[in-house]
Amino acid sequence: MIPADVLKLIKEKEAKFADLRFTDTIGKEQHVTVPTRLVDEGFFKDGKMFDGSSIAGWKGINESDMILMPDPATAVIDPFYEETTVNLRCDVIEPMTMQGYDRDPRSLAKRAEAYLKASGIADSALFGPENEFFIFDNVTSSSGMNGCSYEVDAYEGAWNSGKTYEDGNKGHRPGVKGGYFPVPPVDAQQDIRSAMSLACEEMGLKFEVHHHEVATAGQGEINVAANTLTKKADEVQILKYALQNVAHGYGKTLTFMPKPLVGDNGSGMHVHQSLQKDGKALFAGDKYGGLSDIALYYIGGIIKHARAINAFTNASTNSYKRLVPGFEAPVKLAYSARNRSASIRIPWIANPKGRRIEVRFPDATANPYFAFASMLLAGIDGIQNKIHPGDPADKDLYDLEPEEDKKIPTVCHSLDMALDYLDRDRGFLKAGGVFTDDLIDAYIELKMKEVTRLRMTTHPIEIEMYYSL
Repeated sequence: MIPADVLKLIKEKEAKFADLRFTDTIGKEQHVTVPTRLVDEGFFKDGKMFDGSSIAGWKGINESDMILMPDPATAVIDPFYEETTVNLRCDVIEPMTMQGYDRDPRSLAKRAEAYLKASGIADSALFGPENEFFIFDNVTSSSGMNGCSYEVDAYEGAWNSGKTYEDGNKGHRPGVKGGYFPVPPVDAQQDIRSAMSLACEEMGLKFEVHHHEVATAGQGEINVAANTLTKKADEVQILKYALQNVAHGYGKTLTFMPKPLVGDNGSGMHVHQSLQKDGKALFAGDKYGGLSDIALYYIGGIIKHARAINAFTNASTNSYKRLVPGFEAPVKLAYSARNRSASIRIPWIANPKGRRIEVRFPDATANPYFAFASMLLAGIDGIQNKIHPGDPADKDLYDLEPEEDKKIPTVCHSLDMALDYLDRDRGFLKAGGVFTDDLIDAYIELKMKEVTRLRMTTHPIEIEMYYSL
């Protein structure tokens, strides 16, 4: 779609507004709305000025002017607004240089794709994330100087088996780790997931499958087709927006938080990845799992830099409450064909053209532009330096003998640990000018504020453990 096509769409749909979308440092989608009478051919050359100092982790107030540059190829009618509105995803542009802002996630993703091409390794990289989520009926939280609490509730929750409802408790609900995946009425989310899938299609995504996930209380997954790096990161933002708004319309609330429940599986974002060049699938070969040497070196790069990557792929303090043994969490940095206990899996594919790897430790608190780019850069580093990942792990990694278990490295166990590794292992990210020290330093500073806030907050469990000592 070119600017003329967008103008035609606005006219045909009688759209009154254009919603300019962009993503901030932590991965939250932001927007500003303008009347469509201001949208003309020049609008796609000049963009829209805005104050970048108000975005956490961005410009200082003394250099706040930035430009939102709409990408006409991303135009889509928003299905949730009452007034007809066309959504446009934007790059954030420096007005002095008219280049992508170093800290703008979307501009960074484009730099990563440009670097991949310049490396000569591949023309493109495909990413296919599997975004898991929970659908709750109610969520409350409080945090003050004299106490804190949270509570989530869902009709599907196993804890509601003994609850009295006005119209009766029907008793059909998945138990703990029992959600994968019985038919309704045990699965009470079929219709809402179907509505979410249709909303994704309406917003331009290619829906492929939806289903209940392992945990009780409405854990689900909706997958859409893979795409190139920047486009796929755009699509993750669209999917999150669509799912949360459909849930809201149903009177429910949806979260991509990795571990909202204690004692059941958390939500991840397994990311399928592959490289292509001249129409050829570069990960297909005659090595282990039907992989090529390039694919194995790519895996080697991911494993080598995994703990630094965690800072982007597992970007919340809550992420590391999911990354613990016992809940199908991919904590071991190993690779295997079909073995889901490894952090990198090689899915079985009938057609070698679809050969890919699946990195299983990320979750959806990640900024998708940063997460995908960091994994790609680690993979490129692995290929360029021929970093072999070693022998595959075909055993159940959750049930190893202690001596054997010690030999396999693990992902980080906390956000501050990941940020420390990022600080020390950042060279591969700066290749091709994709990430900059300025961005990495700003990101670490922003995320350490989250770490510090949690460190300073007394937890109810601490009262149980220490109050009477």
